[in-house]
Amino acid sequence: MFKLTLTRILYIIILVIFLILFVSLFRLQIVEGAKYEQIAAKNIFRIKTIPPVRGEIFDSQFRPIARNKPSFNLYLTPGLIDDKEVVSEFVSNNFDISSKEMKEIIFNNRFRLHQEILIVQNVTFEEIVKASEKMNYYPSLSYKTEAIRQYQYNNHFTGHIGRINEDEYKKLKKDGYTINSLLGKSGLERYYESILRGKNGKKVIQVDASGQNLNLFKENLDVPPENGADLILTLNNDLQNFVSNIFPKNEKGAVVVMDADNGGILAYVSKPDFDPNIFSTNISTNEWNRILKNPDKPMMDRNIHGTYPPGSTFKPILATLGLETNTIDSKTKLIACDGGLMVGDRYFKCWWEKGHGRLNVSEALKVSCDVFFYDLSLLFTLDQINKYTKQNMLTVRTEIDIPGERKGFIPTHKWYMDNYGKYVPIIGHKVNLSIGQGEVLTTPLQICAYYAALAKNGRWTQPHFLCKSISEKGTEDFIPETKTLPVSAENMQIIKQALWNSVNQRYGTGTAATVAGVDVAGKTGSAENHMGKVTHSWFAGYASNAEFNISYVVFVENAGHGGSISAPIAGQIIDFYNRLDK
Repeated sequence: MFKLTLTRILYIIILVIFLILFVSLFRLQIVEGAKYEQIAAKNIFRIKTIPPVRGEIFDSQFRPIARNKPSFNLYLTPGLIDDKEVVSEFVSNNFDISSKEMKEIIFNNRFRLHQEILIVQNVTFEEIVKASEKMNYYPSLSYKTEAIRQYQYNNHFTGHIGRINEDEYKKLKKDGYTINSLLGKSGLERYYESILRGKNGKKVIQVDASGQNLNLFKENLDVPPENGADLILTLNNDLQNFVSNIFPKNEKGAVVVMDADNGGILAYVSKPDFDPNIFSTNISTNEWNRILKNPDKPMMDRNIHGTYPPGSTFKPILATLGLETNTIDSKTKLIACDGGLMVGDRYFKCWWEKGHGRLNVSEALKVSCDVFFYDLSLLFTLDQINKYTKQNMLTVRTEIDIPGERKGFIPTHKWYMDNYGKYVPIIGHKVNLSIGQGEVLTTPLQICAYYAALAKNGRWTQPHFLCKSISEKGTEDFIPETKTLPVSAENMQIIKQALWNSVNQRYGTGTAATVAGVDVAGKTGSAENHMGKVTHSWFAGYASNAEFNISYVVFVENAGHGGSISAPIAGQIIDFYNRLDK
């Protein structure tokens, strides 16, 4: 009896609880539902993105290359526009933007009601003063203090940042980018975008239907941004500026100076260059078109985007191929040079028309005898030359840490057959390739990295700008890839002695690069080009003493002989670096 009564009591209690809950829900949803729905509609949580501070870029001595500079920007919130015609007219009358452009911005962002849309970047103090009296009448307009990028000098390697476009936004919004985000468009800014950018923070705001802050929510849900990492480069600003200033004015070309021990880029110049600061604000269409239509192509980074016949800087490749296959040795003397060589029905001239006589490989490299290498090439197939060239990391990408690098090119037998047919004179093309002419193409950077490998007795190191990145999480060093060239120690010394002789002995073609107190080795090059203009001028090599071990390449388009044009420039660079307080 007692157990039955207790069970009934429990059932009654449970039933009462359910009745209370049911009545409460009925009152909330049916009786007072409209009231609470109206209250909820008036109280909205909005998440405001807090962008991080972009990391800055410094040289090896922690001197600035790319910094953040404070700037006033004008923003528009489409959902707060009262009259788009009036707003467009006010903005166009007071800021550097047309009424037509304003209307296009409003139309394109008509569905982004509560987003702040950037409309004018880097507003001047005069513009702020001019518009200040009436700004309060336009709640859709607001100023923000933000950073714009400031670059210290003209160059290609830093690249530039710019406002995100619609296509980029569609791809990147999942990664936290907004319609107003800045991102790297080229160079280091693009390559290291993910670590320079940092991570967005967020601020949670409770507002009513009119957009006014309520600040009723007690718990702090804000997340601070994670600022981007700073990049410390291997580059030396003093050397960079010196190289840029001594490059022949109004000439086109490229220079790379590299630490042969670790692959770090010390100086990197491409001419003509451009001022990356033009992209820090809204570049005009006319200015952009002027740059694009410039026949000298100032936006082109000739160190990695340009591919050129390397001329005689290519000869060490064929020399080591001959030595490594035991086709020749250090004493082998091929056909005597009398100023040229008849191959089939074509006569191939040597650059020294009087002739060099009979030479061994070391002597041929020193005086850059073409006939020796013509004759040597006849002992190999095109495919052998192609394979060995690539094994020495020429005509392949170096994987330097900036985007857009081209591979270069060296043909195979099949390539000639596919492009010219079975009647092509393969032997003649092969003879031309032996001295870095014809279809063989390399970038200046590839040549510099190859000569750095010679300096290190066959150890090739990936060229790179980044030394380390420093962030809130700590420091991370860049570790380059390394490879070993297929050259024995004995044969490497034969090649290196020849390159040293080229600079330091009588009749060497590179004597203009001699520097007191420094061991300098190098190879000149004078490469014909398909435009039929004056030859491209090359000089590449390496230099060392107790304090440093560097490689270099100097390339000047259509300038003449490498020994008279590029070698003296290299000598000045080496001399300056030797005297530089590092």
